[in-house]
Amino acid sequence: MRWSGQAIGAERGDALPGLESNSGLVRSVTAPEFAGVTFHEVLAKSALNRVPAANGSGTYGWTINPYRGCSHACVYCFARPTHTYLEFDGGADFDQQIVVKTNVADVLRRELRRPSWDRHPVALGTNTDPYQRAEGRYRLMPGVIRALAESGTPFSILTKGTLLRRDLPVLVEAARSVPVDLAMSIAVYDDELQQQVEPGTPTTAARLATVRAIRDAGLECSVFLMPVLPFITDTRAHLDDAIGRAADAGASSVMYSALHLRPGVKPWWFSWLDRTRPDLVARYRSMYLDNTYAPTDYRRWLAERVRPILRDHGLGFGRVDPATGSMGFSDRQAHLVPTAEPAHAGTAPAITNGYRVPVSLDEQSRPTSSPLKRADPDWDRRAGAPRTAAGQAVPTLF
Repeated sequence: MRWSGQAIGAERGDALPGLESNSGLVRSVTAPEFAGVTFHEVLAKSALNRVPAANGSGTYGWTINPYRGCSHACVYCFARPTHTYLEFDGGADFDQQIVVKTNVADVLRRELRRPSWDRHPVALGTNTDPYQRAEGRYRLMPGVIRALAESGTPFSILTKGTLLRRDLPVLVEAARSVPVDLAMSIAVYDDELQQQVEPGTPTTAARLATVRAIRDAGLECSVFLMPVLPFITDTRAHLDDAIGRAADAGASSVMYSALHLRPGVKPWWFSWLDRTRPDLVARYRSMYLDNTYAPTDYRRWLAERVRPILRDHGLGFGRVDPATGSMGFSDRQAHLVPTAEPAHAGTAPAITNGYRVPVSLDEQSRPTSSPLKRADPDWDRRAGAPRTAAGQAVPTLF
């Protein structure tokens, strides 16, 4: 959210650029264990952010961002331009100047007690990561999780941070009261490349181990294979390795998308590309110079490549809420096949818009979609999902 909307007092002449009007600034600190990182501790006026859907449907979602900026330092991070609201830059400042909303859990509790709060599902991790390294120091998330659960508010968490394992007992307890969706973002499965493009993140192996820990705790966990980097991580070998390792870790589903580059991100991405893969600069310029998203033909090609790999590893494909970035898991093991093909033995076919979705007979009575998706009647409308005549959403693979 814009800090101008959180201003709660008179100007401060000694404040950081962009925070002069926010008397909620408590202090700016450094710590030996966070070399090069400065934490700007603030008292936030609000915790919940209302976010309109990007597809023009008129619906909206809610998010919480305990931190601004992110020490994961992902070169491609789409949230980098948001740091310029504070008159920081979207490059090194985004990685090293971290704003910490130290009172976020207390403010959230007050907001959730309002009579007008309708317990709409809330997403965390859709802008900057709530389990980045700073969380090890500030421990904001347990209070946030408890506040949401105690108020009866469903929530989702998307993270690259293995610190989530610390809070598994809190999350398991919360899931007894409200729908909880968890997802681990793991885009790169080559260790050397991962350290180049995501230098502040835990290793791929550590994140996959966190997926397994979440599943062993009895919770669902999707894997976000995002972004797929054109001509770098879109090879069949890399995608098969990625999806196979996610399946082995117990992932509930996989979501993927090609790299998209917002205007404020392009300079940082192309600077990295020029240093490390100059052979690809011309290709990327042809794809992204005048576009935010990869060309339609490329996205269609990627879908055709990923779809059989998902099927081979027995994983369904989920969809992402365009307002919040939160996830909705696909029906487990469900793949669309033309109705002209006979149903497999031992399945009961469901017919939806001319497609048969095979569902194992012993799983028909068990809900297989995301608990957060089930809790939110507007989720499918925000996602723009096609629906059957009965009003049920049609599961899709891409």
